[in-house]
Amino acid sequence: MTTHFPAPRIVRNVRLGTSADAEATAVDLHLDDGVITGIHPAARASDGAPGSAEDTVDGRCLLALPGLVNTHAHVDKSWWGLPWQSYGGEGGTEGRIRHERARRDELGIPSLGITQRVLAELVRHGTTAIRTHVDVDPGLGLRGMEVVREAVADYGDALTVEVVAFPQDGVLRRPGVLELLADAARAGAHLGGLDPATIDRDPVGQIDAVLALAAEHGVGVDIHLHDPAELGAFQIELIVDRAEALGLVGRVSIAHGFAVSQLDPARRRDLLAQMGELGVTMTTVAPLRLPQLPLAELDAAGVRLGFGTGGIRDLWSPYGTGDLLGIAWQYARASGIVRDDDLRRVVDLATGAATPFAGLPEGRLVVGARADIVLLDAENAMDALVRTLPRDAVIAGGRLLVG
Repeated sequence: MTTHFPAPRIVRNVRLGTSADAEATAVDLHLDDGVITGIHPAARASDGAPGSAEDTVDGRCLLALPGLVNTHAHVDKSWWGLPWQSYGGEGGTEGRIRHERARRDELGIPSLGITQRVLAELVRHGTTAIRTHVDVDPGLGLRGMEVVREAVADYGDALTVEVVAFPQDGVLRRPGVLELLADAARAGAHLGGLDPATIDRDPVGQIDAVLALAAEHGVGVDIHLHDPAELGAFQIELIVDRAEALGLVGRVSIAHGFAVSQLDPARRRDLLAQMGELGVTMTTVAPLRLPQLPLAELDAAGVRLGFGTGGIRDLWSPYGTGDLLGIAWQYARASGIVRDDDLRRVVDLATGAATPFAGLPEGRLVVGARADIVLLDAENAMDALVRTLPRDAVIAGGRLLVG
């Protein structure tokens, strides 16, 4: 539990990364019970600054950002800490699913120890809130969810983790999956789906079934959608229609959604407008080989975007470090983002603007906000992004987890 993580009462002498001024005045952040209770000009040691070494973090005039938010993780299915696992199996989503199913028992996945290591890497890189997809299928039942919740319990209420029950191997084509999703929803998980047209070959059936369960149990929906162009857009329209019919406004998210960036501009504008009206959100892992989701157009339509690491060193790919800021850098670089306002917006999406994906209000370094704080040796937020600097300290829910 969090009892082994100290709870500082003052984070002294930091510069707030929300300021556009590289020479922002240093401040002291006062914390109590996991909340920022005061922000004051930094007290000088010669002024007899209050606070003992035990309850004070010396910020050394570092830059302070809100905690990073990983909106799309898979913390249950890594091989982190095991000997190197060579990539195998066939290409494509189906081939990777089969390869993962063939080898996961051999590697002991899901594993409490591995999941703990993955969480530790995310936290080390400044993540304080996570939405993670956890595999649910007849071979696993809800065991993955149990492992994740046990690993998260190590952090008590410091680390915020929202779980999505993820039917990686299909919803309709595997008997018993809908019943497992209902059990997961009763246990408080949101519900996932995967490529309704190409995995289940029944887009209407999968979307209707998953969204109806979510409406029945009062949880959200987060569907992986890799299908391209018009096939993907068709499924997004089905999702939007069912969300409206079932009253799931503001409770549906689409992961990846490659189709959005592959449509012609007029078609994309209309689709994003529909999504914005229903509060449908999107998450991306910023894949390098595909066009990136268009941030300015998403913002104009009111479609919230979040960044995620996806799988980290798993049977789908050996890549991944757990650095969410690195994903934001990848997105910005691949999108050709260079202007200060746009770079700051990317940092915003990697931090406080994404906290609703983890069930929290938007995170800001202001009085009354949750004390999720990351310190870096950067000039400003833009500098922190383009250099993906080491995290000097990580505070989550008022607890010093790193530093």
